[in-house]
Amino acid sequence: MGKFILKTDTAAKIINIELEGAFSEEDGLKSIQAYQQTINPINPADYELKIDCRKLNVTAPDVVPLLEGCFLMFKADGFVRVNLTLENNPILKMQLARLGRKAGLENLEIISTVA
Repeated sequence: MGKFILKTDTAAKIINIELEGAFSEEDGLKSIQAYQQTINPINPADYELKIDCRKLNVTAPDVVPLLEGCFLMFKADGFVRVNLTLENNPILKMQLARLGRKAGLENLEIISTVA
């Protein structure tokens, strides 16, 4: 089961999202709904999106289209920058980088940390 935490830092103009576990389609839809409620009152073009993926599992093939939709949504919302932070997980990094490229998310930065 996937978990997510959304926090808006209005002063720093950053939206922080923490992701954990393996997301089912239902988990993904809930996180998208929460995300939309979070960004509704702000102008995303003024904000940076920071997503902590250090506890996220590689996405199952049946949920990949949902994740791809998230990347397209991030692009459409027009964030200043989108940062993904990962533990040293080459498979997840490749998967997220590929989805970012496919969505045309040119301001995507993937940061790998070593545990």
